[in-house]
Amino acid sequence: MAGLTIDQAYKSFGDTAVLRGVDLTVAEGEFCVIVGASGCGKSTLLRAIAGLEQLDAGSISIGGRRVDALPPAERGIAMVFQSYALYPHLTVYENMAFALRLAKRQQAEVDEAVQRAAAILGLGDYLARKPAALSGGQRQRVAIGRAIVRQPQVFLFDEPLSNLDASLRNRMRFEFAALHRQLGTTTVYVTHDQVEAMTLADRIVVMREGVVEQVGTPSELYERPANRFVAGFIGSPQMNFLDGQVVDDGASGRALELASGERVALPAGGSIPVGAPLTLGVRPEHWRSGGDQGGLNLRADFIERLGSSVNIHLHQAASDAPSLVWHHVEPARVREGESVRLMPDPAHLHLFAADGRAVTRP
Repeated sequence: MAGLTIDQAYKSFGDTAVLRGVDLTVAEGEFCVIVGASGCGKSTLLRAIAGLEQLDAGSISIGGRRVDALPPAERGIAMVFQSYALYPHLTVYENMAFALRLAKRQQAEVDEAVQRAAAILGLGDYLARKPAALSGGQRQRVAIGRAIVRQPQVFLFDEPLSNLDASLRNRMRFEFAALHRQLGTTTVYVTHDQVEAMTLADRIVVMREGVVEQVGTPSELYERPANRFVAGFIGSPQMNFLDGQVVDDGASGRALELASGERVALPAGGSIPVGAPLTLGVRPEHWRSGGDQGGLNLRADFIERLGSSVNIHLHQAASDAPSLVWHHVEPARVREGESVRLMPDPAHLHLFAADGRAVTRP
């Protein structure tokens, strides 16, 4: 295995810039997940690492060796696609052995590599079957096994779970994590599913419109997002945003005044001047009861029951602002149509300036 370094990667298709100066370092043995909305450039970046797309500018190095001018077969990578890309006329064994046979490896070496990968992935009983006789999860394991036998320096995964149903995705996430712990191979994994990213990653790369917005551990991105985009992308349900203006609240210090006229106290010691526009971010699980007088006056429009918890969708009674979500870990005591007063937990406030950048909390 080896580390991966991408330096100032640029790629355009016609007049459309897809990668705009991407810098990224993935440490040896790290599981790095790249996330972002459709069209952000994450799959193009992965294909550039694999050699399936050529960069317009920039460099890619694996294990300290520059590879962006090399053909895919010489880069020391193995890629698993969303569509599995199995040969339907070959058995599981033949699919997994294909690349080794193409490289003219000895039959004993091929057999040992395939049997080892099959044991790791629980495919020993399926080696004689063809892909049509397998479930979606089994086909994905075969695609992974075909990558394992090559013993690459870097694994590349392009949305490998997107074709699976929800329960199988959950199980396969666990299998991916267990596989990485066992093999320790440097891994770059692309997905649009931030739950997959939070579950699997050592570090997450959040991309938007061809630019890396933030790189960090799952907890860093969740607790200290660099900007409003990252804050809204990481976390489910999405973070709530309240737009307003900083005002002097007298003895109480500064507050954020919303369009409704209601005010939310801001942390003491902040450097944002009075009159400045500000966005307050509150995760759905970080609301608390405001009592009879304090907090925002909200109305419960819809209650999403999740079994052991609920998501309560709330409307600001005196405003036409977008609805807010309150994630409650106990059965809801609020009924649809009822009013409730909530205030953000001051220990978990997120503040964003007018340009979207996070404001450091005091």
